[in-house]
Amino acid sequence: MELQSIKNRFGIIGNSPALNHALHVATQVAGTDLSVLINGESGVGKEVFSQIIHALSARKHNSFIAVNCGAIPEGTIDSELFGHEKGSFTGAVDSRKGYFETVNGGTIFLDEIGEMPLGTQARLLRVLEAGEYIRVGSSKVQKTDVRVIAATNRELLESVQSSKFREDLYYRLNTVPIKVPSLRDRKEDIPLLFRKFVSDFADRYKTTPVQLDEGAKEVLVNYPWPGNVRELKNIAEQISVLSTEKTISAVKLKSFLPEHNYSRLPVLASGHGAVSQTEFANEREILYKLFFDMKKDVNELKKMFFDLLQNPALAQQAPVFAPEHSFPDFTAHSGSLPGSQPVILHKHDNHIQQHEDVDESLSIMDKEKELIIKALKKHKGKRKDASIDLGISERTLYRKLKEYDIEE
Repeated sequence: MELQSIKNRFGIIGNSPALNHALHVATQVAGTDLSVLINGESGVGKEVFSQIIHALSARKHNSFIAVNCGAIPEGTIDSELFGHEKGSFTGAVDSRKGYFETVNGGTIFLDEIGEMPLGTQARLLRVLEAGEYIRVGSSKVQKTDVRVIAATNRELLESVQSSKFREDLYYRLNTVPIKVPSLRDRKEDIPLLFRKFVSDFADRYKTTPVQLDEGAKEVLVNYPWPGNVRELKNIAEQISVLSTEKTISAVKLKSFLPEHNYSRLPVLASGHGAVSQTEFANEREILYKLFFDMKKDVNELKKMFFDLLQNPALAQQAPVFAPEHSFPDFTAHSGSLPGSQPVILHKHDNHIQQHEDVDESLSIMDKEKELIIKALKKHKGKRKDASIDLGISERTLYRKLKEYDIEE
């Protein structure tokens, strides 16, 4: 089947080489029963590729189901996928079929596979290798014939190296990898997508489609689109509904775009005090650590100066620093050091106590709880949008809400 007909059938807009290559791989692998791993950022349309593979396969007349592994609580995901027997756990009042049983003969799409617990990963590996599974609370081995298509928005090899994802499962899933490009990697498609979206929304809301002037087009193309196609569609809808002007300028367009810091934090060189990229889950955690370290250093300096002001005799011993390393004069303060003599620390001084004068909580848990509450308020209680803004999965956000007892 030609790529253009596939695009028309599934509503795919764009002609970038990266997008066409991903579609070409999907059509080639569709006729087989091989496992497929779809890689791509959140919002690029990974589920559409799974639907294409299923629709072009011999299983197209059988069931297809999409499961978001990050949205299912860890304690129930085994039951959801493999089913359970009556009485196998609290609340199991009846036996229940799992997805691998109900979709037998069809295709299952496991989105956010990187969020799957390790125990469930072992069960899934058994399904992929032998087509066998066991219901929760049962000892009977059952057979299933299900094609598995998985997707992830993270680098699974890094999760393998940090022992958060099974290596054998990774290579079993990654038989055929498909890389779906981000929107910023297919800039030539952005104006086409925007025009399609505003046209659709104009039909829906019975209005005239908005248009962009040249300056606005440049802003649209150069914006990084961290939310990819999903974010572009949301912006197009906002403009279609809220804008009173039908020709959008660059200034007007920017008023609809959230402000983002596009810079990347530097990686410290290896050695004393070095911080590796793998030490943190994301840049937000790096930023937290830098802020907390700076806060600690400032409070230690404040304490040091205060002690020196209270006890000038501390400055009479041998200095640790060279003479030219002096501190400001404190003659303006009561109890200050005499004249213009610099304040110097001394290496044999053991009288300075190490403590911090902290005016606010530096607990990472408190900061994390505060950010979660802010994200939920910002997105009006929508967990999925809040989890994307926070850079965590929806399942992780659900767990944090329970952990911090946050009421939505």
